[in-house]
Amino acid sequence: MANARILVVDDDPNSSEPVALALTDSGYEVETRSSAEAALAYVRDNDVDLVVSDIHMPGMDGIELCRAFAAERADMPVIIVTGHSSFQTAVDALRAGASDYLTKPVDLAMLEQRVERTLQYARLEIEVKRLRRQVAGSADQGIIGESEPMKEVNALIERVAATGVSVLLTGESGTGKEVAARAIHDLSPRKDGAFVAVNCAALPENLLESELFGHERGAFTDAKRARRGLFLEADGGTLLLDEIGEMPITMQAKLLRALQERRVRPVGSDRDHPFDTRVIAATNRDLEESIQEGSFREDLYYRLNVVNISLPPLRQRGNDIMLLAQRFIQDFATRHGVGVKGIAPDAAQCLLRYDWPGNVRELMNAIERGVALARFDTLQVVDLPERIRDYTPQRLSFETNSPDDFVTLEELERRYILRCLEAHGGNKSAAGRVLGVDRKTLHRKLARWGMQGEESDDE
Repeated sequence: MANARILVVDDDPNSSEPVALALTDSGYEVETRSSAEAALAYVRDNDVDLVVSDIHMPGMDGIELCRAFAAERADMPVIIVTGHSSFQTAVDALRAGASDYLTKPVDLAMLEQRVERTLQYARLEIEVKRLRRQVAGSADQGIIGESEPMKEVNALIERVAATGVSVLLTGESGTGKEVAARAIHDLSPRKDGAFVAVNCAALPENLLESELFGHERGAFTDAKRARRGLFLEADGGTLLLDEIGEMPITMQAKLLRALQERRVRPVGSDRDHPFDTRVIAATNRDLEESIQEGSFREDLYYRLNVVNISLPPLRQRGNDIMLLAQRFIQDFATRHGVGVKGIAPDAAQCLLRYDWPGNVRELMNAIERGVALARFDTLQVVDLPERIRDYTPQRLSFETNSPDDFVTLEELERRYILRCLEAHGGNKSAAGRVLGVDRKTLHRKLARWGMQGEESDDE
């Protein structure tokens, strides 16, 4: 957080000058004052991001200064420095509102680390409070997001909602495709009609046909009475066909006929029934690749994919993670009757650092667990799942000072391709588009590395 303004407070220039010089060399804007009273006066009239203060000074000491900031500027982070190291002194400083504690002689490298960390925590705390206010002031349960990818998604949802065209929602599992479908429905002229969702992967073909199109009494065993299908239940509203990529190929032909003719024939019936239902489909599969493999009909794909909306993975949504986390905290605290209101800055750091392979669904699960286990009114690091607490980002690095750290170009290519595949959930078509190679080239490279057996993992 370079360019932040730091105020150094110490009555001894021999102590304050090295500290001020080190922080200036690190890119910070530094001011010095020789008393707590002068520091308070300066902060009242100027923007200051952090105070580094000696604890023993004539007049008002460092602990009293912390209490004064707590009363006037509760958001002001203070690092206390003292030559008298004791456990009780540290406790007194922290109780008075200090953010951190160092002893003299000051290790300047350690000071720079603590300053950077404290500023980062302060920024996160301000952002958490802002998000809490934003969530509290919004009753909308639709698509939440301020990131550029989500702004684009929301703009497309608003434009397509007013029309009646079919929409195909794509993206990794857990990215919020059903939430997006509901948002399209709620913003459309059909909002007063029913919103019905069915998971095409959850039912065998014969039951899926009955679920979608209905059946007559006696059409099959246990069909003791006639039943309207979901197309008719959603008449005048919206039908979401989730996991459409898992639908059996023979069932796809029946669905295509229904969409083309805008009529369904219940199982066991000789009559067709018209419907006026908007169809939205969703999948985490690459349907173009499924078409090439013969597991998805090309004509059905174009019937469903009039407008495509791709939901970005959570790891690409930046601060949306915190916005969603605050919404989930609010929802689960109300549901479970607990007093959790927010999230501590170090816990927020863990959420922002994590890669979220399960996307929004995984974040929701982690927050509900944290709310259930929390012992304070803010979620702490210990309340988060271990995989999130201990996560270390895996990124390729090209910065090294040791000749032993360099690898061959082929090995570098192998690592990069495997990392790209991991980031795209094993979807070779998506990874190939990013890498700029076709599927055959990608498969050939994987085969050379003994990994051709993973071809069936494109999901």
